[in-house]
Amino acid sequence: MGRVERGAVRRVRIDQRQVRALAHPLRTRLLGALRVKGPATATDLAALLDTNTGATSYHLRQLAEVGLVVEEPDRGTGRQRWWRAAHDVTSWENTDFDDDPDARAAIEWIQAEQIRHFVEHAERWFAVRDQWSPQWRDAFGTGDIFMTVPAARLEALKAELWQVLERYRAEADPKEPDAEQVQIFLTALPLLLGEKLAPPRGKP
Repeated sequence: MGRVERGAVRRVRIDQRQVRALAHPLRTRLLGALRVKGPATATDLAALLDTNTGATSYHLRQLAEVGLVVEEPDRGTGRQRWWRAAHDVTSWENTDFDDDPDARAAIEWIQAEQIRHFVEHAERWFAVRDQWSPQWRDAFGTGDIFMTVPAARLEALKAELWQVLERYRAEADPKEPDAEQVQIFLTALPLLLGEKLAPPRGKP
């Protein structure tokens, strides 16, 4: 019997208000925690992220104002409020905010924060990788590849890779033996002038 497909992925292409709201280190971490861990209270999130409940409550309300998190009133008891992420995936194009300098600065900060998170994540993994089995140490890892393609081909490549990742995500069974939560980063960057070994064909 094949695996049961999960529900449809909830997506949002963030707008100017949402991108400005997300450009804060605690807010990006709160949204990420809700997506990974599921619904939680401000107290739970404060303990998870090593901050205080007042800060998590305030920033959750800011995220709720722009529709990135929503309250789950049926789970609350008394003054306890439960929150969940309103979407599973956040997307944007780098040119979406070219006409809004503040939103453009916000998206640039978010992208830089993603890189900082990746570096910190990798360093934590390097510190504990000897505690993992050989099978997992071989499964984890990083790599890169070089190619010369036009922008349209790179867009098509990214779209195809995302389709593969989303298919695996939809088919994933958390109850499968030896299953672990993993995070996969997808990045495409240009080779800058000082790094290029040779000019593309047809260019001087």
